[in-house]
Amino acid sequence: MIYHVRHRSILRYAAPVRVARFNLRLKPAPWPGQWTSDHVLAVDPAPSMIESRPAAWPVQVSRLVIESPIRELVIESRFRAGVQGGTIAPQPDDPAIGAVADAALLDRNMGPSAPAHYLYASARAPLLAQIGDWVGDALAPDRPIVAAALELALRIQAEFAYQPGVTDAGTPVADAFAARHGVCQDFAHVMLVALRLAGLPAAYVSGYLRTDPPPGMPRLVGADAMHAWTMLWCGPTRGWIGFDPTNGCITGDGHLFVAMGRDYADVAPMDGLFVGGAGQSLSVMVDVAPEEEEAAIS
Repeated sequence: MIYHVRHRSILRYAAPVRVARFNLRLKPAPWPGQWTSDHVLAVDPAPSMIESRPAAWPVQVSRLVIESPIRELVIESRFRAGVQGGTIAPQPDDPAIGAVADAALLDRNMGPSAPAHYLYASARAPLLAQIGDWVGDALAPDRPIVAAALELALRIQAEFAYQPGVTDAGTPVADAFAARHGVCQDFAHVMLVALRLAGLPAAYVSGYLRTDPPPGMPRLVGADAMHAWTMLWCGPTRGWIGFDPTNGCITGDGHLFVAMGRDYADVAPMDGLFVGGAGQSLSVMVDVAPEEEEAAIS
């Protein structure tokens, strides 16, 4: 499946900002089963510097430096991407959770996607005992890993209410878990904490999700959003497999990978700082259109 993606962010400041520094993570990092081409990053007004570099994880970072007073900043990322690889499903010969946990400890790879990086607690994903108690024996060492992880994703979908606006990027995973509500970011954090408590390498992924309009209705330009899910290392043979707890499924050709890290902080689409004493507002518009509908976002 081939997609055209446009991600447009508009930052508005209540008073002129003299200096600003931003890190953008909007260009998809290389990932098996997906290719990206024609990426364009447009910034208005033009910054004094844009520097692109890879990060410690599967993340592409663009650093922007603003040194002239601004009241508004418009950032637009566009690219073309293809997703392939077919449907992933549990298999009779999938390894057991305990075997994968043991294999992760023995793996000597230290590259960006090495399982060792994703085994332990991180700043936004502490290993909370209450999540382990809630999971119970669902991630027992003798269970087949893909089927057990899919069951966990389905359980999160069933027991947690999707409610935009009740949490934000800074909401602790403990709060979202206790309230049993939130958005994709919260559910991905809950799932990866549960998996790490079982000794499994689990990562946080930011990306895009294809959404289809109701039958007979046109696609609404700007109505899509970024999405988050959990990536689980399922052993040296199966490798990394994505699980979407918001939708209770294994990721497929409707999921576009952008970045993977230990938690949201590693892959936030935008962060940084500015010099100024006034407030700011951010509006975001995202379009994910199949190539045959590309004219809809041009």
